[in-house]
Amino acid sequence: MKKTLLATLIMGMFAAQAYAADAIKIAISGPFSGGSAPMGTSMRDGAKLAIEEINHAGGIMVGGKKLKIEAIERDDEGKNDRGALVAQELASMDDLSGVIGTVNTGVVLAGDKHLQEKGITKIITPAAGSASMTQWTTKGDKPGVADLSIFRFASHDGIQAAMVVEEAINRKLYKVAILHDSTNYGVSGRDDLMSQIKLQGNKLDVVATEKFNIGDKDMTAQLLKAKAAGAQAILIWGIGPELAAVANGEAKIDLKAPLIGGWTLSMSNFIDNAGKNGNGTLMPQTFIEDPINAKVKSFIQHYHKTYNVSRIPSPVSAAQGYDAVLIFAAAVKQANSTDTHKIKEALEDLKEPVKGVINTWKHPFSKWDPANVETHEAFRRADTVMGEVKDGVVVYANKSDRAMMIKKLK
Repeated sequence: MKKTLLATLIMGMFAAQAYAADAIKIAISGPFSGGSAPMGTSMRDGAKLAIEEINHAGGIMVGGKKLKIEAIERDDEGKNDRGALVAQELASMDDLSGVIGTVNTGVVLAGDKHLQEKGITKIITPAAGSASMTQWTTKGDKPGVADLSIFRFASHDGIQAAMVVEEAINRKLYKVAILHDSTNYGVSGRDDLMSQIKLQGNKLDVVATEKFNIGDKDMTAQLLKAKAAGAQAILIWGIGPELAAVANGEAKIDLKAPLIGGWTLSMSNFIDNAGKNGNGTLMPQTFIEDPINAKVKSFIQHYHKTYNVSRIPSPVSAAQGYDAVLIFAAAVKQANSTDTHKIKEALEDLKEPVKGVINTWKHPFSKWDPANVETHEAFRRADTVMGEVKDGVVVYANKSDRAMMIKKLK
């Protein structure tokens, strides 16, 4: 009897030691190489700045002691099969508190099911494709997932597509061509644009719909069709350097139709490769590299100094990575636990506002409802503004938006 009791006590001690975390382990996954790397590295580096600040302050109070965050980095290369392997590896880690990241919608669709199966809490950022989250919702007779561990911290394509269509209408560019890449993201974006055109009264006439593949460098054929059809604007959805090939292709055939498209048009590999041909390009943004207050200024300066750059490759990605970590850390503190399931519950009901560089986040998520995807979506239309490329940088397209963003951060 005594031996049995002693054995039980010893086993309990080992279990307690195994359970007692000495760090908060967070995985950061994304494309740190390849065509989507400006987004992936910016997201990762923004997230690491937040982790550095938290750790420098001593960490997060959990169970009566301060724990520091340990970041585990995984490069999915922007490839669906690689992303699935990364997700399977992360899902097998018993002591992982959560995952932040993923840029490509196809990678989300290939990998997140493995995290959901294990109930690993994940905040997707900056992947914006609608299907990343709607895959979990109720559709007709198909019931949605009852309890979801996946959240998103990005302005999804439904919001962005609505803004793109509005912008074309407001500028009286009624004849449009839709160009999109052949990835899940591009196809989903095309569908969102078509849906929004219908919802907004079919005021736009889609005179051509053309696609291109990752790696394509010559868009002449697609653009000649758009020009012949009289396109006044190009509504575009893509994820990589191909976007610049479109802008340069327009100059080549003297097509003066502004590009209006998804947020990825703000990436450095579009702006740098398009050069002056990128001027006037319009895209929805959740963050613009403009020091509109002290916290934003400090973030920008810290990023530049830490990574030895004069411009953030993808400011949206960096800011979303930074704020996502702050929100995750707030959930850890509220849960008073490193357990991923308890952190998920805290994320659904955050009590204290979180001051970020995009917004002061008040209850960004709520309890999952498979009939309402926005319960696990942090961003709304009011969190997104229109940016414009001007001489190598993205600026606010409308001065009123800048004033609005300043007000939100107070």
